[in-house]
Formats: sequence, C-alpha cells, structure tokens
Amino acid sequence: MKLLAKSKKSVLLVSVLMSAMSLSVAHADLKLNGSGASFPAPIYNKWFKDYSKQTDGVRIDYQSKGSGAGIRDFINETVDFAASDAAMKDSEIEQVKRGAILLPMTAGEVVLSYNLKGVEDLKLPRDVYPEIFLGKITMWNDPKIQAANPGIKLPDQKITVVVRSDSSGTSYVFTNHLSAINADFKSAVGGAKSPNWPAESRIVKAPKNDGVTATIKQTPGAIGYIEYGFAKLTKSPTAMLENQKGKFIAAGSEGGAAALATTDFPTNMLPGSDVPDLRGWATDPSGEAAYPIATFTWLLVYKDQEDDKAKAMQDLIEYMVTTGQKSAEEMGYIPLPENVVAKVRNAAKMIK
Repeated sequence: MKLLAKSKKSVLLVSVLMSAMSLSVAHADLKLNGSGASFPAPIYNKWFKDYSKQTDGVRIDYQSKGSGAGIRDFINETVDFAASDAAMKDSEIEQVKRGAILLPMTAGEVVLSYNLKGVEDLKLPRDVYPEIFLGKITMWNDPKIQAANPGIKLPDQKITVVVRSDSSGTSYVFTNHLSAINADFKSAVGGAKSPNWPAESRIVKAPKNDGVTATIKQTPGAIGYIEYGFAKLTKSPTAMLENQKGKFIAAGSEGGAAALATTDFPTNMLPGSDVPDLRGWATDPSGEAAYPIATFTWLLVYKDQEDDKAKAMQDLIEYMVTTGQKSAEEMGYIPLPENVVAKVRNAAKMIK
C-alpha cells in the first residue's frame, strides 16, 4: 500500500511538473510584434523589457518607424499591435478587418529644441514660432524674438528649421497646434503627418525623433520639434512657449498635466463598432499653467485575437497603465490621469 501511495504521489508530481513545463514552453513561445511611433518609443521599450522580465517568457518586439508606418502595418495585419501619436482616422479604422481598439497609453509634450551657443531660457511667443516654420521669420535676432528676450543678446544668425522626413505623429500634433493658433499656417500647411513645408531651402529633414534631435545638435542655429522625453534624455535645450493665456511655460509634468486636464473625449463609439472612442485632443489648451503642445499617444490593438495573444495583450495593457505609469515622469512623459486609466481598462476588456 505504501509503495502504491508513493507511486501515485510520484505520478502526480510528474504530472504537475510536466504541466508547468508545458505552460512555460507555451509562454516562452509567445511573441508580440509591434511598430509605429517614435514619440513613445523610449518608455515603450522600457515597459516591454520590464514586462518580459516579470512574465514567463512573453517577448515583445517594437520597431520605432513612425506613426504613419505603424498605422499601415496595423491595417495590413503585419503586426500584433501598433502605436501612433496621430489617432487613426475614421477611414483608417474602417479598413481594420479584425476591429480596432485605440488606447491612450501615455502622454507627452512636443518641444522646440534649438542650437544657440550660450543661449538659455529662450522664450518664443505664440505669434512667433508659427512664423519660423512658415519661413517668415528667418533670423535669430528678429525684433519679435528679441522683444520677448530682453535679457539675451541673440545672434545675427540664420535660422535652420529641422523637421521630420517620415510620416510622423509628432508632425501631426505639432502642425495641428500651429494651425489652431495661426490662420496663415492653417491655410498654407495645415495639420498633417507628412506636411508640405514652405521655404524648403531653409529646411533640413531627418527621420524620427532621435534623427531630428541629433540634427539639431549638429547644426548651429537650428530649431526643430521633438518629443520632450528625447530632449530630456539628450539634455537638449528647449524654448519656453507662450500659451493661450499669455504665459511662457516650460515643458514638464506640471505644464503637461495642466494641458491634458482640458481634454474632452468623445461620447460615441468608433465607426462601425461598439468600442468606445478614446481619441481626445488638447490642440490649444486653455489652462493658465498649461504647456501649449501636449498630446496622448495611442496603442492600437485588434479587438479579435487568438486566445493566448488576447490574454497576453490584456495583461500587458494592465501593466502599462499601473506599474508602467510610475516611470513616466522621470522619462519625460506625463502619467495618465486616473479617469483616463479607467477608460483604457474598460476598452481593453473588449479584446477577445
């Protein structure tokens, strides 16, 4: 009887161990591929690496290639998820055969980084920086810039404008902001992921946020738009921008949070879907302390998925809106407000 009992225990133990091993192998084989925006790439890569370490072998590969490319990959179903700073248009969402869920996953600010030797705390009024990107203000010692910076001797130097060469959500956010505050910019350029910039001879193009950041650093007299996290990571100087209330605000968590507090989300569903529409914008925030260019950035996931990937994606999203948010501020991003976290959790339940 003792031998029989021992035999049963041994069989049970082997069975448990084999089940655990098979589960481990299943998890070890699970890989999620994503692509898209460079704006959130630094924090996404940290989250994905940390999450993979804490789970039983789930691997996540993310290619930072720009929002436009990410949306194309998502529509063509060549990835498991994508990321974009320009939330998908209705016409794009309707092309996703497996159903789209758009989740604001983090937020950040678009800053104007510059390369002027010895110049710190540069201030740019809201009637000035759109004209720089229109090619109407071409010198750093232009009277309009100098008037906003009486304590700084600005150089008699041409302004070189650095913009994105790829289809970019950062470009989309930036040009929509400029269109909101400057009628000439709206009619000449408008909001776009791939803008047609005027005064091409003054413009230098570079791919992704890191490419623009590097080009500004290498080009005396340059100015360009990048995500604040890249500026913080590379210790690049950024201009204080005048907001709607006439206050010059530096980028940072406080100004960004104040901007996002003015964001309204739609009350309807995504087109042809029962999924909540979480496309909210802060194109020209009205808050007294608001930094003027802030945005959410979206994770694009399929509503219809294989069971194992659906569960893994839901677990990953829960990690991103909880543990992940704790590292947002130190990396130059804005933690999601609690009401937005609740919206994301509710929408993520629809992944099947």
